[in-house]
Amino acid sequence: MGSLPPSNGGDFHCFLKGTRIRTADGERKIEELKAGDLLPTVLGGARPIQWIGRNRYRKSDPAKPWVRNVMPIRIARSALGPNIPHANLYISEAHALLIDGVLVAAGNLVNDTTITRYEARELDELEFFHIKLERHDVIYAEGAPTETLLEVDESAVNFAEYLRQYGPVTTEETPCAPLFRYGYRRGEIKSCFRSAISPWIDRRQRVDIIRDELDARGIALLRSELVS
Repeated sequence: MGSLPPSNGGDFHCFLKGTRIRTADGERKIEELKAGDLLPTVLGGARPIQWIGRNRYRKSDPAKPWVRNVMPIRIARSALGPNIPHANLYISEAHALLIDGVLVAAGNLVNDTTITRYEARELDELEFFHIKLERHDVIYAEGAPTETLLEVDESAVNFAEYLRQYGPVTTEETPCAPLFRYGYRRGEIKSCFRSAISPWIDRRQRVDIIRDELDARGIALLRSELVS
């Protein structure tokens, strides 16, 4: 265990421990699920879990903050719509949500109101879980539509289990919906610039528009809380 993400720079698609996933028998914490459990999906009906991967990170120095790309993204209750999610949802920055028919990485939706980076200062360990179905699909986590694992993560601590049962991955899976990411840091700056000049020259991409709409929603929710 370490304080750093996988070598691919944090491009891992995981739910934080404690996340409640909708199953055919109701909501259950992700760490309680097992292969074979049926999950309702947006596109493919009820489908069984093929594999659940795990990643665990521990601070080498408890006094230091978490590395930025290990921090989960916190999606507050109702950030995406009324009661969606129905409780705070914590997922990795590259994990995509289905919004307006497209998949958008959570890290690209940060608005510093209802969608933020969770610094987890009180935690010395973070444990993440992946859910792999036979095909890429969208499931419900805390009531929000979120993607399943698209590519098997070889950095998972239990990857050997997948390898023994299914063998090496030989084909590249196609996303179940259009996937939008603008990258991080430099891409984020460019996206914010496109949004800033949009009242005069609108060159926003699909992901920019979705983020701007959720940003406006976040501000409206914050104002309503202040008034009440």
